[in-house]
Amino acid sequence: MKICVAICLLMISSSVCLAEKNTDISPTMAKPGKVLLDDSFDKAELGKVWAGVKGEWKVKDGAIVAKELKSDEHAAVLTCKLKNRDSIVRFSFKLDGSTKGFNFSLNHAKGHLFRVIVAPTGLTVRTDKDKKDATIKSELIAEAKAKFEQGTWYTLQVEMVGDRVVAMTDNGLKVSGQHPRLDIEKPNYRWVMKGETLSIDDLKIWSASE
Repeated sequence: MKICVAICLLMISSSVCLAEKNTDISPTMAKPGKVLLDDSFDKAELGKVWAGVKGEWKVKDGAIVAKELKSDEHAAVLTCKLKNRDSIVRFSFKLDGSTKGFNFSLNHAKGHLFRVIVAPTGLTVRTDKDKKDATIKSELIAEAKAKFEQGTWYTLQVEMVGDRVVAMTDNGLKVSGQHPRLDIEKPNYRWVMKGETLSIDDLKIWSASE
């Protein structure tokens, strides 16, 4: 099956597009349907839909605050236990301390599928390698270069419909592409981080269609 890979290099001045918390980003590919989850993390504890698999994930001052634990010998991982296939996910994030970014990760029933990688220098979307099938390698779907400052809130939105994905941030980045492996049922959403502090807030998930 033919694989379409789109690589987008995009840099927009912060004077043109300012980052903020809980920015309303209009979808460009997917049509939002039913709201599946809307969480501002106003309660003292995470709800039953959440599971901290590795690391420390606590609610503090109305946001999730994550920290990698050295004793785990593994990146910190948070799972949102919502099954999905076509959806839109939007949330605010902030990097602090030694945290150099995070992954917003999607799995299939038997393992890793693909991820949106947020780093201080930009945004990348990649498929994951299959640990059970050496012929399936990690492949670049899309990337964009920009700067994510420590201590600043940003908003990330990811649209997923069929084999297509679009990721946008409120500081002007947009990446899009497609891969046949993406068109599959997904058991959850995951956040993966390394370092001292990642803050997440204002999460909203919609079902989606073209």
